[in-house]
Amino acid sequence: MLTEKQINEIKEHLERAQNPVFYYDNDADGLCSFVILRKFIGRGKGVAIRSFPDLNASYAKKAQELNADYIFILDKPVLSKEFVEEILKLGLPLVWIDHHDVKNDFEGNDNFFIYNPAKNTGKDKSEEPVTYLCYKIIQRKEDVWLAIVGCIADHYLPEFFSEFKERYPELWGDVKDPFDAYYKTEIGRIAQGLNFGLKDSTTHIVKLQNFLISCKTPREVFLETSANYTFREKYREVKKKYDALVEKAKKNVRDKLIFFEYAGDLSISSDIANQLSYFYPNKYVVVVYKKGNVANISMRGKNVREILDKVLKEVEGSGGGHENAVGARISTQYLEKFKELLEREIKDEKN
Repeated sequence: MLTEKQINEIKEHLERAQNPVFYYDNDADGLCSFVILRKFIGRGKGVAIRSFPDLNASYAKKAQELNADYIFILDKPVLSKEFVEEILKLGLPLVWIDHHDVKNDFEGNDNFFIYNPAKNTGKDKSEEPVTYLCYKIIQRKEDVWLAIVGCIADHYLPEFFSEFKERYPELWGDVKDPFDAYYKTEIGRIAQGLNFGLKDSTTHIVKLQNFLISCKTPREVFLETSANYTFREKYREVKKKYDALVEKAKKNVRDKLIFFEYAGDLSISSDIANQLSYFYPNKYVVVVYKKGNVANISMRGKNVREILDKVLKEVEGSGGGHENAVGARISTQYLEKFKELLEREIKDEKN
């Protein structure tokens, strides 16, 4: 968890920011983190980050276009050196709130502030989702539903779920772990809906942001109103394609590994990987989305970050994440070799 000193510093940054830009990772954890902070200070613009694996330099232009006086980055594990340099050249304070235990080379700049409990030491070292951190920073009880959405979407069951359950019992249920909450409850459908809604155009994502900022309760999210029409339509469109892809992926179940490749217009490998991991908790899951000569890979399984690190020593690419859930990007020309090395490492892995 963030220390009390870190929490106070983040609050001070938020209070000083008059026209902040919040860059957030393109998932429900990132989106809900932004909405929680935006509701608290009542100002600022949100920008969903679609570049992978890093926040690349092209996004720095947005800070100028939106006339930002402060930059916040939420739930993005990798920043490009070029992006950081461009923002600092503009003289803007840069606040990075994250929870991934990945290397960075950005220490030592007086205008760059990094808050990441995965980098803390002792009892304060942890990897709670960024929505968890934002909720703990702000402590607005009316936003507990946003915190729950972000947490369960990031496969984490926070201790304050009982607060949510007491307030919205009809949206909860028999929940034993984060996947139960995500796949078996109405609040889980909202979390999945937001993940799918972020697959839309930039214009529609801005509408979704504004709609969520206006929402007072989770019951409003799927109400049939004009304010959320484009979101509901996108959810239905993506859900249909997603369900079909999951069914195809089930046909690739093997002894220890599920390896599924697909292409098309829908980059949703992480969501598919999570669902397969829920169905087959004792297997390694690898979902590959191919677009042109690039393969985006989502992996789930025991010690999968360590396995990926070993494979990437022999295959050119990039990646990282959590101990049991990671993402990677390689050229499609290396995909067969990647699979062979992966199978070798999984075979050697002790269960």
